[in-house]
Amino acid sequence: MINRKMSIGDVVKKHPETIATFERYGLGCVGCQAALFESIEQGAEVHDIDVEALITDLNREIKRVGASDGK
Repeated sequence: MINRKMSIGDVVKKHPETIATFERYGLGCVGCQAALFESIEQGAEVHDIDVEALITDLNREIKRVGASDGK
C-alpha cells in the first residue's frame, strides 16, 4: 500500500503504472530531482492537491494492475 510519507520517486520506481495518476493530479515532474526525496504529501501540498484523493487513486491503480497480472 502506498502512503503519504513515501517518496514519489520510490513509488514510481516500484509501481511505474502510477505515473499516469501522478500526471492526472498535476504532478508531472515524477522524474525530476525533487521526486527522489519529496514525499507524496509534500508534493501534494506544494501543488495544492488533495493528498487523500491522490493516495486513494494511487492504491486503486496498483490494485487494478495487480489484479490484471493475477497477483
